[in-house]
Amino acid sequence: MILLKPIAPLTAACALLLAAGCARQPSTPEDPATRLREVAAAGAPLYGHQDDLMYGHSWNATRDGETELLRSDVKDVCGHYPAILGLDLGGIEIGAAKNLDGNDFALMRAAAIKHHERGGVVSLSWHLRNPLTGGDAWDVSSDQVVASILPGGEKHDEFVQWMGRAADWILSLKTADGRQVPVIWRPWHEHSGSWFWWGRKLCTDEEYNALWRMNYDYFVRERGIPGMLWAISPNYMDVDFEQWETRYPGDDCVDIIGLDCYASADRERYIHQMHAGLGSLQRFCEAHGKILAVTETGLEGLPDPRWWTGALASAIEGFPVSYVLTWRNASDRETHFYAPFPGQASAADFKAWTDNNPNSVL
Repeated sequence: MILLKPIAPLTAACALLLAAGCARQPSTPEDPATRLREVAAAGAPLYGHQDDLMYGHSWNATRDGETELLRSDVKDVCGHYPAILGLDLGGIEIGAAKNLDGNDFALMRAAAIKHHERGGVVSLSWHLRNPLTGGDAWDVSSDQVVASILPGGEKHDEFVQWMGRAADWILSLKTADGRQVPVIWRPWHEHSGSWFWWGRKLCTDEEYNALWRMNYDYFVRERGIPGMLWAISPNYMDVDFEQWETRYPGDDCVDIIGLDCYASADRERYIHQMHAGLGSLQRFCEAHGKILAVTETGLEGLPDPRWWTGALASAIEGFPVSYVLTWRNASDRETHFYAPFPGQASAADFKAWTDNNPNSVL
């Protein structure tokens, strides 16, 4: 495959990747794209929660040896599992047994399969380590990391191995009858900011787009992973938000365009930011035929007892959003949670919100 061992300079390698079309994979009966488009058109987005089956505010399936994967803070509050389960593959690239948040990868595999069999959708992100420095995803000490892993770069061959480990895990998501579990794949996220090594100040537009296409080409052409939906997710910026469009690898390599935007105690500010970001992305989605989503959001600690029917409902009202994913409920950090649990201040409001949106949960 031409991507793996070229000897052209970096700029030529980037041009080669950007010029090459990324062949779209065929639809399958397991492809969730139709479902996402239908709920978006109906104004009834699915609800997602990061690591929902893996741990909650006061429990942890990996730590506690809980292999049945029946627990869920969301289910404990509203009686249903979230429609979308978010998981992260950070750590798979170095062959670790657990991901960056301590989740056993074998148990994560079981969770993804069980969630799919319940009728849910699986979304995967990748907070992978810094392949040049050895640091974590937030190590922004060098602006040469992306350049080093593109074809011709000093870390390219090693990075192909990293992609291979991620592909192996995704391809291991098989039902009992051998069907591949489809996933939303959301790599290289929040690229409008500069807190990850692939962020705006850490690589050029050309390098970012080439990175995306290299990942796409390897997963789809080289490894033939079926049923993937590719989600790009810029983070909201108060100034020049549309700059993210220069880091858009092309319609042939993207299915979903999502907004990452977190709330603060200022409810009106959050609603304004969401309206501005979603309005911009909606125009882009309509022009390019893509699915709109809120790929990360939430209010840490949920001190607002009416955040769900007040802030979030107002923030997405009127937009054709296919799903909303809130972040995780850490079992080892008292205030680091984004979904309620029994007795939490916003629990009743969350149940009211899901009752009003029955398709959001399973």
